[in-house]
Amino acid sequence: MKNLLLKIIPLFFIGITSTLSANNTKETHQQTIKVALLLDTSNSMDGLISQAKAQLWEIVNELSYAKYGIQKPDLKIALYEYGNDDLESSDGFIRKVLSFSSDLDEISEKLFSLTTNGGKEYCGQAISTSLKELDWGDNKNDLRLIFIAGNEPFTQGKINFKEAISDAKERDVIINTIFCGNYKQGISEKWQEGANIGGGEYMNIDQNKKIIHIITPYDEDIIILNKRLNKTYIYYGSDGANQFKKQATQDSNAESYSAPVSVGRTISKSKRLYKNPSWDLVDKSADKEINYSKIKRAFLPKELQKMSDTELQQYVEEQRKERILIKKKISELDRKRRVFVAKKQQESTKTNELESVIINVIKKQAIQKNYSW
Repeated sequence: MKNLLLKIIPLFFIGITSTLSANNTKETHQQTIKVALLLDTSNSMDGLISQAKAQLWEIVNELSYAKYGIQKPDLKIALYEYGNDDLESSDGFIRKVLSFSSDLDEISEKLFSLTTNGGKEYCGQAISTSLKELDWGDNKNDLRLIFIAGNEPFTQGKINFKEAISDAKERDVIINTIFCGNYKQGISEKWQEGANIGGGEYMNIDQNKKIIHIITPYDEDIIILNKRLNKTYIYYGSDGANQFKKQATQDSNAESYSAPVSVGRTISKSKRLYKNPSWDLVDKSADKEINYSKIKRAFLPKELQKMSDTELQQYVEEQRKERILIKKKISELDRKRRVFVAKKQQESTKTNELESVIINVIKKQAIQKNYSW
């Protein structure tokens, strides 16, 4: 009997340990906000695409403040275009531009690659395609959202929008519709009905509205800090140099719109959602310990290629500390900037713009799933 107990007791405790471990794993599963943007890129949508390019970083910045209990959720964005004659008619003039991605530079790159051309706009098929092609996952605490924007009747195409949206419900995906035009016209063309069936919100925007960017006294200092921040990146690996160039290109794309857009991107780069461990040694060192003897020197910046393992490790650590200081300064300036912008916005209005409607809806729907700000 004694020997039998000696065998059973350890197994009992192993079972308890395994159960606790499984429960802990389940409790700490990272929540993710998944947003699929389905954008009409037909001829009349230049204003919509322009707003998306100009306001991406403010949307990302606002979502970076989201919380789920004590955790901070990840963000993944997917991008589709539809209604463009340059797209394949056999695919319903619909193209997946980007699968769900947390690479903010890639998201920006794909967004800036969009151009408009005339075409047929099949909203039901666009929704159906995105539901089938994207990996929506099965974590019940994830927030899964589709935002479809356009200006033609919601009823066009061979796939009935009601059937497509019923598939969305099965995947716990909320459908939000954005009509680019008059509010009542959007209702008559079934955009509101699509949102109602999909458990989401119907909105309208003026896609041709001139976006007024609020300039603050802190913008210039933030842009200067961005240049210092860029110097802390240490590319590595066969594709590292290309990714480093992509980062610079997306900086330039933001600058091409206005200083406030560039500021918004810089603030995004200072936050937790902007991370590049696949090509930057500083971000990689924050993820896990690096074996510097395995870092191929030929793929490093030229001035670092002759460094010993110890020298390279020390240099990475110096840049890590420098980056922390720069991000802290950007964060301090951003707090002051947000107060300044909030006061100015009381004097004006940002309604009927893509940024404001998307942020407001995401917050509303996130709170329903126990997210907070």
